[in-house]
Order: sequence, then C-alpha cells, then structure tokens
Amino acid sequence: MNSLDQQQYIIDIIEKDDWMMSVLRAAKTLKLPDWWICAGFVRSKVWDTLHDFEERTSLGDIDVVYFDRNNIQKENEKVYEDMLHRAMPELPWSVKNEARMHLVNHDFEPYTSTVDAISKFPETVTALGVTLGDKDEVILAAPCGLHDVLHMEVRPTDMYKQTEERRNKYRERVKNKNWESTWHKVKIAEC
Repeated sequence: MNSLDQQQYIIDIIEKDDWMMSVLRAAKTLKLPDWWICAGFVRSKVWDTLHDFEERTSLGDIDVVYFDRNNIQKENEKVYEDMLHRAMPELPWSVKNEARMHLVNHDFEPYTSTVDAISKFPETVTALGVTLGDKDEVILAAPCGLHDVLHMEVRPTDMYKQTEERRNKYRERVKNKNWESTWHKVKIAEC
C-alpha cells in the first residue's frame, strides 16, 4: 500500500465509525483554531481494526488539541472540556492548547502549529491526528508517517531520541502503557 492508500485506509475506517464521527463533530462545535483529535483515538482504532476486534478498546482519554497563541491561559482548556462534557458526558475529554505545551514539555522552541506539536509526541504511533473539514470529511495528519501504526511497531519520535532523559521517558511510557497486552501483534522498539 502506498502512502496515499494508507492514508485513505485510515480515513475510511474512521468515516465508517459512527461513534468516532460523532466525537469529531462534538469537537468541531467548539470552533477551535487548528483543532485535532489525536493519539489513542486514532491509533487504537487502527490497531483494533488490524486485530479484527469487534469491540472498541476503551480509551483513557480523548485528546482534543488546538493551537491559539493569542489565548494560552490553561483555564480556557477546562472551559472547553466542560463544554464537551455537556455534549457527551460519558467521554473522558482532555483539551490542550499546543501553543503553550512546549513549556509543559520543557521544549526550548515553541511549537509552530498543532501538527508540529503532534510530531513531538513520544511515539510515532501516537503522533497522529484527525479533524473535520468544512463538509465533515475526515482529514488525517501523520507527521511521522503511517508505516509504524499500520505495522504495529512502536518507536520513539525524533524528539524522544535526542537525549537519554527523553529515551528513558519513552521507555517508561511504553512499559506503563503495556499496549502489547491488549494488541498482541504490537512490537516495541528499543531506543
């Protein structure tokens, strides 16, 4: 499968999932700048599909990220979470403005966009996001590519290869996530 086919494959499985589309539509109502739902929301769907799971695996949270340099107060994120909880109260919403997250993550350089921030997530299989276009079409961002998520190979992003401290964070995170206990085909790369 070439990269365009890989991208369309993931878009298709999301667009055919009524629950995922309703989650995306709820996030879209916030009208946040440069918004995406990322990480496990996308990765878990891909892995569930590749494992032929009939039941969706549960998500620890639904990460809604956006980019607004003009309004970086953390309190705003809570307001947006509360709005999403009112719309879909059963879901574990998490909203973050990536324009301030470089400070939280102790990165020296500010992120330039939400997709730039996603590229700096710990694992390539988590560095994925989806949003909705004007006609509710799914748009996929995969700044680290799709090979790893489709081949279920967990690797650190370039950001998490740079220092021993980051490599240790990657190792600790994948150990704690223990993805291979849910998805038996997953392979964890050392770094």
